[in-house]
Amino acid sequence: MSTEFDVVVIGAGPGGYVAAIRASQLGLKTAIIEREALGGICLNWGCIPTKALLKSGEIYEQLSHLGGYGLSVEKASFDFAKIIDRSRGVAKTMSSGIAFLMKKHKIEVVEGEAKLEKGSPSPKVVVALKAGGSRTIQAKSVILASGARAREIAAIGAVSDGDKIWTYRDALAPKTMPKSLVVIGSGAIGIEFASFYRALGAEVTVVEAVDRIMPVEDAEVSKAAQKAFEKRGITFRIGAKVTKVEKTKDGVSVAIEVGGKAETLTAAVCIVAVGIAPNTEGLDAIGLNMDRGHVVTGKHGETNVPGLYAIGDAAGPPWLAHKASHEGIHAAEHIAGYKTPAVNSPIPGCTYANPQVASVGMTEAAAKAAGIDVKAGRFPFRVNGKAVAAGEIEGFVKTVFDGKTGALIGAHMIGHEVTEMIQGFVTAITLEATEEDLHGIVYAHPTMSEAMHEAALDAYGRVLHI
Repeated sequence: MSTEFDVVVIGAGPGGYVAAIRASQLGLKTAIIEREALGGICLNWGCIPTKALLKSGEIYEQLSHLGGYGLSVEKASFDFAKIIDRSRGVAKTMSSGIAFLMKKHKIEVVEGEAKLEKGSPSPKVVVALKAGGSRTIQAKSVILASGARAREIAAIGAVSDGDKIWTYRDALAPKTMPKSLVVIGSGAIGIEFASFYRALGAEVTVVEAVDRIMPVEDAEVSKAAQKAFEKRGITFRIGAKVTKVEKTKDGVSVAIEVGGKAETLTAAVCIVAVGIAPNTEGLDAIGLNMDRGHVVTGKHGETNVPGLYAIGDAAGPPWLAHKASHEGIHAAEHIAGYKTPAVNSPIPGCTYANPQVASVGMTEAAAKAAGIDVKAGRFPFRVNGKAVAAGEIEGFVKTVFDGKTGALIGAHMIGHEVTEMIQGFVTAITLEATEEDLHGIVYAHPTMSEAMHEAALDAYGRVLHI
C-alpha cells in the first residue's frame, strides 16, 4: 500500500496537534485524527476551562477581602450558569484556534476514531469516520498521542453517573451549584476543583489515601498548602482509604477507613480525582510493548513497532500537557532526521488553586534519599515588598542545591501566581545553572520573583532581607 502521508498523528491534544504543526514546519505531509474536538482533553475538558472556573472563583473570593484595600461592594453574588458558560466559551475559542492552526499549516484533519493494524513502513491507521464509513491511511510514520481519561474504581462504586458522582468532565459543566462535595484525591485535579467550589461557598471535604495532601510536592509545601486550604474552610481526611461510594436520596455517601476506624462522609456530590487511565486499549494486536497500560518508548518517543512513536499521557507520567507538547516536537524532529538529544528536560508541575503551587526537579527529601549533599534555601513572601503591597503575603519559595557541585536541582513554591514564576527555575535547571549563576542575576524591584533570588541566596547563608 502506498504511503499517503509522511506523518499521521492520532489525537489532537497538546501533544498531538503540536507534533503535527512541527512535522508540517519541517516539510512533512501531515494528517491528524481526532475523534472528539481539536485540542483534546486539555483545551476542552481540562487545563484551560478549569483555569476559567478558577479565575471566577478567585475574583468572587477576593470580594470578601476588599476592605483591606480600602474598597467595598454591596451584596456580592454570582450566576453559576454564567460562570460555567464562560468556561465553556473559553474552551470553544481555544479549540477554534487549533482548527485555524491546522488550516494554516496545511494539516489534513480527519474526524473519527483511529485503530492501528499491522502495516509497513508503519502500522496502518483505520479510521471509523464521524460522518460514517471508514478510511485506511498508510503513512511513513505514525505518532500516537491518544491521551488519557479519568481513572474510575468500579469495585468501590467510584464511577461517574453524571449526576451525583463526578469525574473532571462532570465537574466542569454541572447544571447546578452543589452545596457540598467530597473530593477523592488531593492531586492537582482534586485540589483545583476543591478550591473552585469552596470559593463559591460549597462545603468541601478532600479525602487522601497517604499521610499528606499533594504528595508529589515537597513536604514543606504540602504542609503549607494544607494549612492554607484549611484556613479557607476546606476539610481534609488524610491517610483515609475509601471503601465505598454510594448514591443516596439526597446525594452521596462515602465510606472511609482512617486508622482502622470506619467513617461515613455525606455530600451532595462526590468528585473522583484519583488519576488517569491511558487510552491505549487494543494496541497489543500490533505487538506493541506496554507497561501497566502505557506504551514503552525509547529516548526519542520511538516504540518497538517500526514507524510508530508514542507521546504524552499514552507514554506514561508525568501526565502533563506541556510534557506531551515537548515530546511531540521531539518526535517530529526525530522523524524528520534531526539528531535531537534525548528527552530529558526538567518538567514543571503546577496546581492553580488558591494559593497556587509550582515545582520543578527534586524535592529535598528525594535529593537526600539519593545521597546528595543538599543545601536548601527558603524565602517567605511576607517580607517581599511587592507581595506586601499586593496583599499576597501567603507562601514561600524554596530552592534545593547539590552542595558539592552547586547545581540547582529543585525548586518549590506556594503563593500568589507562582505558576508564572516557576519557569525561571525551569530555565536555570535546563541550563545547568549553579548557585553562582543564580546569585549573580539581577531581579527587577519590586517583584515577587525577588523571592526566588533570596531563596537561592539563603541556601548559602547569604539571604539579605531576613
